[in-house]
Order: sequence, then structure tokens, then C-alpha cells
Amino acid sequence: MSDKEGIEVPKKPVSNKKKTARERLTEIYSLFSKEDQVLVVINADPDAIASAMALKRLLRYRVKSVTIAYPNEIRRLNNVVMVDLLKITMERLHTIRLGDFTKKVMLDSQPSHLPCFEHIIFDAVIDHHPASKGWEAKFVDIRKDFGATASMFVEYLRAAGLKPSVALATALFYAIKVDTRNFEKKATLADAISFRYLFNIANQNLVRKIELSSFRRSELNYFKTALNEMKVSNQRLYAHLGRVSSPDMLVLIADFLNQVHDVAWVFVSGLHNDKLVVIFRCDGYKKNAGRLAEKMFQAIGSAGGHREAARAEVPLKNLPAEMHDFSTKTLMRLTTKYLK
Repeated sequence: MSDKEGIEVPKKPVSNKKKTARERLTEIYSLFSKEDQVLVVINADPDAIASAMALKRLLRYRVKSVTIAYPNEIRRLNNVVMVDLLKITMERLHTIRLGDFTKKVMLDSQPSHLPCFEHIIFDAVIDHHPASKGWEAKFVDIRKDFGATASMFVEYLRAAGLKPSVALATALFYAIKVDTRNFEKKATLADAISFRYLFNIANQNLVRKIELSSFRRSELNYFKTALNEMKVSNQRLYAHLGRVSSPDMLVLIADFLNQVHDVAWVFVSGLHNDKLVVIFRCDGYKKNAGRLAEKMFQAIGSAGGHREAARAEVPLKNLPAEMHDFSTKTLMRLTTKYLK
């Protein structure tokens, strides 16, 4: 982005997980004044979108304005339907001027996760992913044990004495369902409490409409490609899809292939714009997808995630010569090297 705000001094963020919800709420409220124009930056997915909606509600009468902005194109149909049905207002990050905002907040991500975030100075970062290095903020709330950032915001709302609207509750409820995979992934008791609290407020019919809108007909061809390309060796399933219209298709296909019996690892890759994107899936038992992704790609791109699910994005220009003609066999050779 051309309108850069400065470069952060590397510093490992400090978690404030031992504080009470009310203490965290008081601390984040202290960052803002009535005249602030707040920019909330997210990498748009259900958890990030719902969390941004919740922060906007928390700040409604405490600041001059709140704008939600995201860098990625929203192509996954569930997410498009969520935004449309719940009438969520957001802006593309590249269309706004950072200098127009007095405070900046990042949710469900961290400044080191995408290059377009790295030169923005954030006043607050709230996330449930493991803490990364190379950035700092005045307020940091990172709780990696939580299944969803949305659960953290339910705590904020309840500490503030604010009952979410039906639209907000529906967004938060759906976000927790997605990020915990209906509590099949690691989650905390707090996630379950937040989920139960939202159950009677959220519109379950809207939740079902969002959930059932998964694929466009044109996207079924990617499944055909994945099945044709698929190779299995040593309980590891590999598939390279070539060019894809959105990295979200790689996630959908990886989740689909992860249901195959007798497969311990799933690796799905594809090319989007000028990047190689690799999706990792495993059962998280004696395996760590996030750690493997970092070992394989962090030196040449961005990589990380949880024990059972991870992602790497590498600019094509950073790939070594032997990986320029990337294929399923390339993916197999590379992962085998790091899994020995």
C-alpha cells in the first residue's frame, strides 16, 4: 500500500489472558475518545467479520466512526451469503486512506500475517491464533486456546452489558460454528458458553441458509481436478490444482479430502495471482500442521496455523528454481523431505 504509516519495532506481544473480561473491556475502552475515527482491519472470513461487527457495536457511542476494511476478495459463497443476508457494511482496504483514521485495530489476525498489514501501526490486536513476532500494539489480547475470536467478543459484549442484535448474534454464532467446526476442533469452555448464550438470540434459519450455500456450479470443476490429480502415499494425500479463482477453494477441497478414511495428512496447493498457496490438514494428534507449514515455507513466505490446520502463502518469485513448475509431485517431494 502506498499510504504507509510507519514500520513497527520488533517486539513479542504480551498476552493478557489472565485479566478478567471487565478488565480487558476497561483497557480497550481507554484507547478511544469521542473524536476517534476507527479503522478495523480484518482478513475477511466469518470469525473476523463477526468480531468486527461486535467491536463496532462496543464502540458505537464511544467514537466518531468505525470502518471495517479487508484486503482479500470475498469469493467463498458462504461468506458472500453471510455478508448479504446480514447486510454487513465493509470496505476494501486498498480503497481507503490510512491517514483518515486516528485509531487502528486488527482482529482475528496479526500484523505479520500478510504483507499489506506489516506497515500499519495498530493500536489494538485481538486474536485467537498463536502469537507471532515482529510487531507491537498498545493493547493486545491473544488467547490461542480459544476456538474463535468471536467467543472472545461475546465476553466483551457481556462484560459491557450489551445484548447483541439478532444479526450480530447470528454472525457470532455462525463464526463459532465455523472456526470450531461444530466443536470438533480444539475449543475452550468459554467457546461453549458463548455458543450457548447466542443460541437463543441468533436466527437459526439464517444460519442454515449461510451454511447450505457452499458451492457454485462452476467450482465443481476444481473437485474434478483434485480427484484426478490426487496421489496418496504413506497415509498422506496430495493434490495440486494449478490456477484457482480463490484460495478458499483450496480450503474447501482440503476439508473435503480430510474426510477420506486412512489418510493422516492432506496437502492441497494451488496458484492464485502471484502466489503459491498450500493448505495443510491433519488430525492434530502427535502431528502439528502449523509447525510443519512454518518449517516448509516461513523462510520464503508467510506460514502458520493450528495443530490440525495450517496455511502457507509464498510469492512465486521466491520459489527456488526446482519448484517453478509446481505440481502434485513437487508437493509430495517437498513435504516428504520435512516429514522424514
